[in-house]
Amino acid sequence: MDPKLLDILVCPVTKTHLQFDKDKQELISTAANLAYPVRDGIPIMLEEEARELTPEEKEHYIKLKR
Repeated sequence: MDPKLLDILVCPVTKTHLQFDKDKQELISTAANLAYPVRDGIPIMLEEEARELTPEEKEHYIKLKR
């Protein structure tokens, strides 16, 4: 994912910054507890397309921010 794009994208629910998980091809919002899919390099920024993070995943991503 283009780092410049990641710098300007925000969670549509919370308007907070997102983390990119390259392995899972997802944009992570720990504030909304959601993971938005990236399909063919295109972020799908729809709440209904996102999956909910497990508590373990959320904790993992929060630790990565630090």
